[in-house]
Amino acid sequence: MHSFKSDYSEGAHPQILEALVKTNLEQSEGYGLDTYCEKAVTAIKEKLQNENVDIHFIPGGTQTNLTAISAFLRPHEAAISANTGHIFANETGAIEATGHKIITVDVKDGKLRKEDVLYALSKHTNEHVVKPKLVYISNSTEIGTIYTKSELEELNKVCRENNLILYMDGARLGSALCCRENDLTLSDISNLTDAFYIGGTKNGALFGEAIVICKESLKEDFRYYLKQKGAMLAKGRLLGIQFLELFKEDLFFEIGRHENEMANILRDGINELGYKYLVDSPSNQVFPIFNNDVINLLKNNYAFSIWSKVDEENTAIRLVTSWATTKESVLGFIAELKKVSK
Repeated sequence: MHSFKSDYSEGAHPQILEALVKTNLEQSEGYGLDTYCEKAVTAIKEKLQNENVDIHFIPGGTQTNLTAISAFLRPHEAAISANTGHIFANETGAIEATGHKIITVDVKDGKLRKEDVLYALSKHTNEHVVKPKLVYISNSTEIGTIYTKSELEELNKVCRENNLILYMDGARLGSALCCRENDLTLSDISNLTDAFYIGGTKNGALFGEAIVICKESLKEDFRYYLKQKGAMLAKGRLLGIQFLELFKEDLFFEIGRHENEMANILRDGINELGYKYLVDSPSNQVFPIFNNDVINLLKNNYAFSIWSKVDEENTAIRLVTSWATTKESVLGFIAELKKVSK
């Protein structure tokens, strides 16, 4: 059985594993102060074309979000998020467990826009309610959509005008940046957000994320927050080695392009059979709507996530491709779909 459940089902890209094995017996400083972390930071800054950022490596995505957001906010301040946002829908209340409310706005495509931010601000205007301070977005979103440069510029503008922090969750940033429809660069993101993270876990690494802090006032004492939240890995070089491999050349983007290429083959095959989608997602997450009988037959040979009920007879599923997804497995799924659709 082949799994399309996630982009972290497999271990790690062979190039990353090779680097970890090769350096295994080396001794190094701990807690991210080793030479590999230093080199990885330099490599990422070169890709960002921005030296004026601080970069820290953290083991996981939820840990990155809760550490960063709780560090950036004062006790009475809150985050604004789409109702599909990861911090609201998939992190077991991690942010709110740190004492910060999440203000959600209902959206159809997973993306926040200027009017959504202004709406949230209009509902929180005095000291009797929490104060909106941070705007949380993800790219790609939980439903596979991506932000355009003009959309990010608009969010940047409304945040500047209202003294808000703009924070981007980049768990699947590799796929987002490598979409055919994308017009953003890493450099753009570093100039248009106050902080964001570059996902490694869902882009070929064994584990790990790299948070990039762009706004000067957010940088101070961040290593203290890392340590306090249990996010400072003693064997920090394991993170540095992985991100150095991802960014010393173009492996990060090669993986993103491969994920998207495999997802596009899925889309082409599904389109040919006349199926519709829950959402138009150009990234490595695909959300086709199938008849329930078709879904039950596909389950015999393929694993995937049941996403949402459309009506009594039809359901949207999620198919996710990864660095390890092969063309053979994708074409096999399409062939099986064609067979069970008759």
